Amino acid sequence: MTARSLILASASPRRQELLSQIAVPFRVAAQDIDESGQAGEQGEAYVRRIANEKARSALATLADNEVVLAADTTVLCDGQILGKPASEAEAVAMLTQLSGREHQVMTAVTVADRDRQEQVLGQARVSFRAISEAEARRYWASGEPRGKAGAYAIQGLAAVFVESLSGSYSAVVGLPLFETAALLEEFGIACWQAGD
Repeated sequence: MTARSLILASASPRRQELLSQIAVPFRVAAQDIDESGQAGEQGEAYVRRIANEKARSALATLADNEVVLAADTTVLCDGQILGKPASEAEAVAMLTQLSGREHQVMTAVTVADRDRQEQVLGQARVSFRAISEAEARRYWASGEPRGKAGAYAIQGLAAVFVESLSGSYSAVVGLPLFETAALLEEFGIACWQAGD
């Protein structure tokens, strides 16, 4: 049987780093899809739908022995989806909302080939210390919040905001490794593959 190869349907450097961390070889085929929310859509439904849509988009280009992995991460606070900030004002508003309280992070992972599609959800609860407006503006100036759900990167400078975390740390970064490894195994792709 021909070895199966993995396509990562994401341009996220964090997801690439996480897959590399568990020694899963892959190639990147980022998908450009509309990530707008639908009317009345809740956080879990949203993140699951977007991961599925990214996977379906990538499936169109797959070879027979290829498997696609797509993921989407969202930050939820007060039932509101906090997406990627488009401006300093949006980032500061998000960080102010997260300041001094707990929020939820969900990452949906979809793995698919030509015959089937499966999905898992990694979750965490994250508590932030208080963040002043001046600090939020300094953080925005660092460039890190751009392109990040909830306007922060837990693996970067925003680590200083985190008082506690319960659940999957790697789900907050962008790819829940425990759940992802188990799902990849179901599709014949093992972790800890030796390099060439």
